[in-house]
Amino acid sequence: MCRSIKTLRRPDVRATDDEIAAAALQYVRKVSGFRSPSRRNTEAFDEAVAEVGRASRRLLDTIEAQTASQRSGAVRA
Repeated sequence: MCRSIKTLRRPDVRATDDEIAAAALQYVRKVSGFRSPSRRNTEAFDEAVAEVGRASRRLLDTIEAQTASQRSGAVRA
C-alpha cells in the first residue's frame, strides 16, 4: 500500500473529508498506476476516487459506532 496514505481511524479525532479524499486519491493512483489520468479516463478516475472516499467514510463511521457501543457495553457489565 502507498506509504503516503495516513491511518484515518484515530481514537480522539474523526477523519476530515479532506483527509479521506486525499487517501482515496492516493489509493486510486496506486491501483490504476496513473498519477494523473488522461482526459479520456478522467471521469472514471474521479468517480473511483469519490466511490473509495464514500466507502472509507462509511467504514470509519461504522467502526467508530461499533467501538462506542462496545465500550458502553463493557461499562455496564
